[in-house]
Amino acid sequence: MITLAGFCILISLIVVYLLIIAFLPFKVAKQPIELKGSNGDTPICRQDVTFKIDGLELSGWLYLPENSANPVPCVILNTGFCGTKDFLLEKYALRFVEAGFGALSFDYRHFGESQGEPRQIYSVSKQLEDNNAAITFARTRSEIDPEKIFIWGTSSSGNYGILLAAEDKRIAGVMGQTPSLDHQAEGKMIVKREGMGWFLKLIFHAQKDKFRSRFGLSSHSFPAAGKPNTTAMLIAPGFFEGYQKIAKESQTFKNEVCARIMLAFDEPNLFKSAKKVSCPVLFHLCEGDNLALTDSHKKIEKILNEKIKFIKYPIGHFDIYFGEYFEKTIVDQISFITDITQN
Repeated sequence: MITLAGFCILISLIVVYLLIIAFLPFKVAKQPIELKGSNGDTPICRQDVTFKIDGLELSGWLYLPENSANPVPCVILNTGFCGTKDFLLEKYALRFVEAGFGALSFDYRHFGESQGEPRQIYSVSKQLEDNNAAITFARTRSEIDPEKIFIWGTSSSGNYGILLAAEDKRIAGVMGQTPSLDHQAEGKMIVKREGMGWFLKLIFHAQKDKFRSRFGLSSHSFPAAGKPNTTAMLIAPGFFEGYQKIAKESQTFKNEVCARIMLAFDEPNLFKSAKKVSCPVLFHLCEGDNLALTDSHKKIEKILNEKIKFIKYPIGHFDIYFGEYFEKTIVDQISFITDITQN
């Protein structure tokens, strides 16, 4: 049984520990990614837009086909982990416009050109709220058919469509590529692969960031993607190089995330949400994915049955964004939207 003196000593040690991690440097080595930016001109079909959530202004790009006689379907484009709207999304948006659809990409709060302090806070619940603001904005536009809104996500946002469609029955369809579906199982897989030392190190930095936030101090971060055996969120072989490849045309991406992400438990249960989804769903899976567990799709398939379609490719996590597999996926996605909107 702990005595009063022992209890006081324990509390004192905890306070000292928190003060040490909060105020001593313990900096993490940055792993910057070179950004070359886009060399092309702004597409004629793209316009800068803004909309608000919780008093914060979110920055977006709205793409619309020219001279459309009737309101068009619109695809809400979600970037991957810590990405920004100039993070390869434009190539998808332009293909949707060619097919006669609208598209809306945007920066989540705390990222890119959107407002929100501190910077680089990753929060699933906030990003879902940002999506709802984007959907509401799209539905107010006269050029867009409010009943033909589609949600598109990739990697960490690949499950957002399911979560959003569970609550918004007006969503016409959901698309996800390399979707991260079972975050709990994937987290266990990553800890097993990277080791408990990596996990505890990130938890230490998370406590530092969280405790500093309680005092109104500046945030503490580590790289979102890093090389193997470094202190970063994603350190599987090929991930740093993959981020280099997909981020090179960005002007706003920062390879950082607030360390408190390791203490965030704000994501709805995907499998419970899936039970409430009534719209069609299309998922593209990469069988060589070393981040998203491809077997987790079986749980979703049992819930959604005929409402969901899976297309599998024998490739890695980042291969789907380029070359023949980009062409295959975008053609499938355009056909998916066309089939729904013309029926």
